[in-house]
Amino acid sequence: ERVLERDGLAGLTLRAVAREAGVSHAAPTHHFGDLTGLVSELAAIGFRQFNDAMRTAVAGGATIAEKGLARAKAYIAYAQAHPGMYGLMFRTERLDMSRPSLHEAASTAFAGLAGAVGESRREHIEEKKLSLDQAAAIVRAWSLVHGFTTLLLDDRLSNILKRLPEGTSVETLLDAMLRSSAFRPPAN
Repeated sequence: ERVLERDGLAGLTLRAVAREAGVSHAAPTHHFGDLTGLVSELAAIGFRQFNDAMRTAVAGGATIAEKGLARAKAYIAYAQAHPGMYGLMFRTERLDMSRPSLHEAASTAFAGLAGAVGESRREHIEEKKLSLDQAAAIVRAWSLVHGFTTLLLDDRLSNILKRLPEGTSVETLLDAMLRSSAFRPPAN
């Protein structure tokens, strides 16, 4: 994690990890197989941390809306605190999603999202068999928060924030954005 956050994905090599850990250059290869194995296991760790952050955030929410806002804020806070890890977790071309630890951790993240969307719609969502309307609701929620997070990490929101009343924070903008699109029941 230290190598990833310090040197970015481009600097994350088996040799750099071995050097950081103070082990032989062959040790990471022996343990992970190759760089794909290493980054996949690292992404699994990231997803577990990410999932824990969101679970903790929603534990204090009393209403569905409060839980949804808390989940979105935790998503963004995790990305801000761990930008390298967050970027890695969503770089699927670099990951081996068939690795059991990564598959399980990423599936848990999806289950949390599907569960939160289902709760907001007051219905159970079976993750393995979605209706088109359910899939659209999940993708809409994910796109909204993931897109906001990407814009924030890429410093693309600063120009908009400058145009808002003085003292308007990123969190205030997020709250307004989420409340304006929040958690509508399914269309019938």
